[in-house]
Amino acid sequence: MADKSLHVMLMYVISHLGLIFFMYPGNVISSTEQGHWLPVLVGVVIHFIFITIYMKGLSYFPKKDIIRIYAGIGKGTAILFIAPVFLYFCMILLITLRAYSEIITIVFLSNTPLWAIMLLLISISTYIAAKGAETIFRTGLLLSLLFLPIIIFIFFTSFQNVDWRYVVPLDADFGFIIKRTYLESFFAFSGGFLFLGFVQPYFSYNRKYILWAAAFLIPFFLFSVYIPVLTFGQATSATTFLPYVVAVDAININWLMFDRVTMFFLLSLISFIMLYLALVSWKTIRILTHYLPSIKPVKLLLALSAAVYLSCFFIQDWKDVEKLFWWNTFLRFYILIAVPFSIFFFGRRIKRKGKNETN
Repeated sequence: MADKSLHVMLMYVISHLGLIFFMYPGNVISSTEQGHWLPVLVGVVIHFIFITIYMKGLSYFPKKDIIRIYAGIGKGTAILFIAPVFLYFCMILLITLRAYSEIITIVFLSNTPLWAIMLLLISISTYIAAKGAETIFRTGLLLSLLFLPIIIFIFFTSFQNVDWRYVVPLDADFGFIIKRTYLESFFAFSGGFLFLGFVQPYFSYNRKYILWAAAFLIPFFLFSVYIPVLTFGQATSATTFLPYVVAVDAININWLMFDRVTMFFLLSLISFIMLYLALVSWKTIRILTHYLPSIKPVKLLLALSAAVYLSCFFIQDWKDVEKLFWWNTFLRFYILIAVPFSIFFFGRRIKRKGKNETN
C-alpha cells in the first residue's frame, strides 16, 4: 500500500474545518454564559481520546477496513456496529445537505431556490464520490492548497474587532455537559474521523500525522467560539445565528479590493463541505457494496443521492433541521464511543489469540 499520510491528514483537517465554523460556535456559546474554554477543552480531550483508541485498534488490522473487521468477527457484531454506522452516515448526508444549503441561502444566495442549491451540492459530491478514494483524496489535496491559506488568513484577520475584556470571567463549571446545545456541538467532533477506518485497503498513513492534524485544529475550535464572544459579548453572541460568520462579516480590510471577505470564507468552507459529502457518500456506498455485491456501486450511489435529495424536501424549515440534529445526537455518541472501543477491543483480543497460538 502506498503511504498517503499527507493526503489523509489534509482530508482530516478540511473535513473538520467545514464543520467547525458554522453551527459549532453557536452551540458552545449557548451552552454556558462564561468560561467557554472548558466546553471546548472537554470536547477536544474527548476527541483526542477516541481517535487515539480508534487508530490504535485499526493498527491491529492492517489492510482491513472496519466493514471487513466487523464482518470477520461475526454476523451479530456486524449488525450491531455496521447498521448504526450506515444509518449515521445517511443522517449525516441528509442533515449536512439540508443545513448547509439553508445556510448558503441565508448568508449570500437569498434569491436562489433551495432545491437548486441542494441539487448543486449533491451533484458535485456524487460525481466526486463516484470517482473513488484516490480522486477524493487528491481533490482534498487540491482544495487544501487553494483554500486553506484563505481560511487561515481570514481566521487571523477575524481578531480585528475583538475586545479582550470580554474574555473574563474565566470561571467555569460543568453545568453545560447535560445541555442540549452542547451535546449537539459534538457534530463537529464525531463527523470527520470514521473515514480513517475505511481507507486502509487503499493506502496507509502514519498515525502521528493525524494527531498533528487534530492538534492543528485546536485553535480553530477554541477561537471559533471566542472570536464572536470577544467581538460582540456573550449576550449578543448567544442570540446570533452563525456567530462566527457574523464576526467575519464585520471585518474591514482597507487594502483589500473586495468589500466582503465573508464571501471567500464561505466559498472555501462550502468547497470543504462538498468534499465531505463526497467522502461520506463513498463510505456509505462501501458498506452497501459489501452487502449488495451484485449491484454496481455507481447505481447504489445514484440511488443514495436521489434518496437523500428527495428526503430533504420533507424538512420544512430550520426548526426541523434542529430537531434532526437533536435526534441524531444519541446515534452520534453511540458511534463516537462504540466504534473506537469495539475496534480496539477486537484488535486486542486477536493479538492475544495470536500470542497464545505462538506460545
